[in-house]
Amino acid sequence: MFSPSVWSVVIVSSLLVQYVVADTTSGTFSLLTYNVAGLPELLSSGNPETNTPLISERLGPYNVINVEEDFNYHAALYASDSHAYRTPTSGGAGIGSGLNTLSDFEYIDLERTTWDDCYLNSGDCLTPKGFTLVRIRVSDGVWIDLYNLHTDAGDEDGDIEARASNLAQVAEFMETWSAGMAVIIMGDTNSRYTRDSDALHGLIDTADEGATALVCDFPFATGTTQAEMVACEVVDKIFTRSSSIITLSTTSFTNEDENFVDDDGAPLSDHYPMSATAAWSLSSSLRLSDPTGGPHGDVFNDIATSLTGDVPTITSITIRSGSRVDAVSYDLLYPGGSTSTVYHGGSGGSDNTLSLSNGDYITQITACSAKHDDTTRVFYLKLTTHSGSVLEGGVTTDDCLTTTVPTDAGSGGEWGLVGFWGRTGDEADRLAGIWGAVY
Repeated sequence: MFSPSVWSVVIVSSLLVQYVVADTTSGTFSLLTYNVAGLPELLSSGNPETNTPLISERLGPYNVINVEEDFNYHAALYASDSHAYRTPTSGGAGIGSGLNTLSDFEYIDLERTTWDDCYLNSGDCLTPKGFTLVRIRVSDGVWIDLYNLHTDAGDEDGDIEARASNLAQVAEFMETWSAGMAVIIMGDTNSRYTRDSDALHGLIDTADEGATALVCDFPFATGTTQAEMVACEVVDKIFTRSSSIITLSTTSFTNEDENFVDDDGAPLSDHYPMSATAAWSLSSSLRLSDPTGGPHGDVFNDIATSLTGDVPTITSITIRSGSRVDAVSYDLLYPGGSTSTVYHGGSGGSDNTLSLSNGDYITQITACSAKHDDTTRVFYLKLTTHSGSVLEGGVTTDDCLTTTVPTDAGSGGEWGLVGFWGRTGDEADRLAGIWGAVY
């Protein structure tokens, strides 16, 4: 289900924007998860009014950061930070979840979800704790679902039951929202693998079980080595999951305590900041293109449905449209000779169909979006084939994006369109292509 990290465990413009998927097929980026202890000063076990500005100054070196308990000192946390993409606060203690993400990479689809269950012990029901999801674009074709969470605290029976419910809830959410996607989860799990009662054993495939939790000293004694810091277990964790498009793993795991202390050497929070280096590599047979549209409708991803085995070719494709794009459908032919038809969207509009014969295939997508009834929809879709044939539907707008096939060599043939990912309801709310090296 998940693998633990190595801890021991479009652009909006009046001009047409064009993205060509480049041949960068692997890379790394840095992660940090940190419970910043941002409860009001009178309720905090630390000194957030003084320490939060000091934390803010130290966030710059990390590409993607998840913070927990970012409550009443949110402005101070962001004040000295320069990450280009940062989630807005959901409110102070008692109102918000305290969960935020700071990223060097753009994101779409910020979703905040409150836990279904909590236990009054440790004050878990006094503020709407839960989890968040953002989908980050690390590089061309590298879209990763990033989850931040803060589960129920404590070790009484009620805490353990609530925490198990929390972890089951996020796992169930991922089955729909992150089907087919590579995933990173990092946050305050309030759990330890080495504590037998914890529900983490059901969240991942493997865990180190033991009768006694390997709790870290807090604070660490002067002179504690990095090896000693990561030999014990903290509740702040980082998990990764690969997909058929992106292989994702961690190549390092570090307790960043020494980088987040005051002049006297005291920690700036009551949790340790934990970092990792994430390494990614792209598949040579399947790739994601960039999306057009908005965060509405139901999510879908052909990677999890029609593209789970041998990669098919598209033999016919239909755009259903009127003043906007209502739906897309297409016929697939698999290497073994079987066929299927895929449909995404509503029933309005009129059909316009392109049959692909004599080895022709789609190599370019142009899509335009705009607002309708206060939601962003796909207004126009144009598909261009290798031979120059065109299928289009809808009405163009000032916000358009063109994507083309990858430029690096595929493993099974030339790159062409084999499916879509996005969001649909009565119409197409967001569309992006999936390229396959099968032509």
